[in-house]
Amino acid sequence: MKKIAVMLVAAFMMSATVPAMAQMTKEEKDQCLLASKGCAAEVDTIQKKIKKLNAEIKKGKKVYTAEEIKKLQEKLDEADKQLDLLLNKP
Repeated sequence: MKKIAVMLVAAFMMSATVPAMAQMTKEEKDQCLLASKGCAAEVDTIQKKIKKLNAEIKKGKKVYTAEEIKKLQEKLDEADKQLDLLLNKP
């Protein structure tokens, strides 16, 4: 089961990225980052996702509410766990 999960995540990472983010409005980008809504055409590597999430979290309360920052942090933690799983770190 663990091997299947690793293989699926690896396949996800190797898939081609689509430059859909460039065509999205700021609100659509925010929804994609916060709730994974409306971003089905975009595929990022885990490292790229982590980098984007860190950049958004650094914007802080000037841009996001405390609840939105918490959601972004949860997504960052999840992406970190996926990366650790792929790199076989306990």
